[in-house]
Amino acid sequence: MGWNLSTRYKILLDINNAVITNVSPNDFFKALSTELKNHFDYDRLSIFIYDKETQSLSHFTLADGIQPEGFEKNVRPLDSSSVARMVIQAEQPIIIKDLSKYKDQDSIIAMINANLTSTMAFPLIVRNQILGTMHMSFKKKPGEFKELSEILTDVANQVAIAVGNMVTFSQLIEEKQNLERDKRYLLTTSNDYNPNSFLYTSPAMIDLMKLAQSVAEIDAPLLLTGETGTGKDYIARFIHSISPRKNNLFVKVNCPALSASLFESELFGHVKGAFTGADTNRTGRFEMADKGIIFLDEIAELPANLQAKLLQVLQEHRFERVGDNKVIKTDFRLIVATNRNLSTLIEQGKFRQDLYYRLNMLQIRVPPLRERPEDISYLIKEMNQLESIAINRPAPKYKENVLQFLTSYHWPGNVRELKNLVRRFVILKPGEIISLSDIQNLVSTSQHQSKTPSDDLATLAESEKLCIKRALTKSRGIVGGIKGAAHLLGVPKSTLQYRINKHGLIPHDYS
Repeated sequence: MGWNLSTRYKILLDINNAVITNVSPNDFFKALSTELKNHFDYDRLSIFIYDKETQSLSHFTLADGIQPEGFEKNVRPLDSSSVARMVIQAEQPIIIKDLSKYKDQDSIIAMINANLTSTMAFPLIVRNQILGTMHMSFKKKPGEFKELSEILTDVANQVAIAVGNMVTFSQLIEEKQNLERDKRYLLTTSNDYNPNSFLYTSPAMIDLMKLAQSVAEIDAPLLLTGETGTGKDYIARFIHSISPRKNNLFVKVNCPALSASLFESELFGHVKGAFTGADTNRTGRFEMADKGIIFLDEIAELPANLQAKLLQVLQEHRFERVGDNKVIKTDFRLIVATNRNLSTLIEQGKFRQDLYYRLNMLQIRVPPLRERPEDISYLIKEMNQLESIAINRPAPKYKENVLQFLTSYHWPGNVRELKNLVRRFVILKPGEIISLSDIQNLVSTSQHQSKTPSDDLATLAESEKLCIKRALTKSRGIVGGIKGAAHLLGVPKSTLQYRINKHGLIPHDYS
């Protein structure tokens, strides 16, 4: 069959009319293959998208016709696809009339085993950038190779424009989804950090904050150590707020709050159908933290298998979603925190030594409240005012001997415990004078004298439980968000969830 200029124009017009209304890759490819079948007797048609950064090929959609063994993989390294590699390197059509002459190539052997004898491959070029390749293969060698390659070159140029538009549209949709995801994440975490509520006056904390400022510019992993309630979360957020990454997300992962079965999905995301319950694609926290900071709180709770994967992600800054083999590259800074001694855990075989060395490039130890007593009286006075404003109640008044007593108390729960105590009195004794006996009802004299960290007393725990119950009642069982109990109590949602579980409370009971 001969193709004169008029015939070629008609073929291109027919193809354009067939595919122009299709916006999804599957519908487009189905319409394209159907129309090409009307004009060309091929046995396999496929389109690949080229990723220059990862040097890989992925199916634009499923191929039409014969499926050689091994070609069903969605993503393949470029070096495993010899014909496509030749097209991309040359940026010119590659015409192989006799595949049997290339039996040293695995992909061509697979084509021969599928009874294909010849193939034609064309670059898809848009705005001087190679987008991918289009392949047409045959069982019976076609006659007029030169004319066929010329008209298919014109077809490939037309297909390149359409595929390029789809890829751009898909990228815009993904960017829109990412912006919406970022917005949702920011709305749910915007109340977690208020720089004005991070209070200190002691020399120890002044020196620590100077150190935090100095490491904010350094794009390396940071390890924050210190007891529970010392403010490691605030230090991490402060560093983010003054770092070059401040205009991108600060993504927090509370390691103990996640189940082991969902941990990998949470960190790296998953694709639809990856496991039971995976009804949609999910973006992982590392992907969300691209250009920003990811904060892994209580890193010591990370399961052993994920410690190995975290080390790999730290080294390569790339990973795959659960159930997918597409490589995702992300640019993040990692900050981790722990209240445990990682050296001891290494000796016990519970934490990887190589991961520790990687994380410990920079370390900041946040001192417990008992090591900075100069902060205690100042914190009580400032928190007292802030909490009274937050819940619209008059601030209680603390006697001097009360402040002296609290300054010498060892504070096992640190700043978090102090803040909870202050808030309790704002709730329970608004505008009243707080006496030493009021404090001694909550704090044991023997504990006060022992100076050793321990769990909160039963009376303190009971008071905390009562406070949480009242907040849940007021919020009607809502834990997070602007109307939630966590906001009313002025604590992170994850912290309140932990305390709720500890006290055996069920938020639904208060709805």
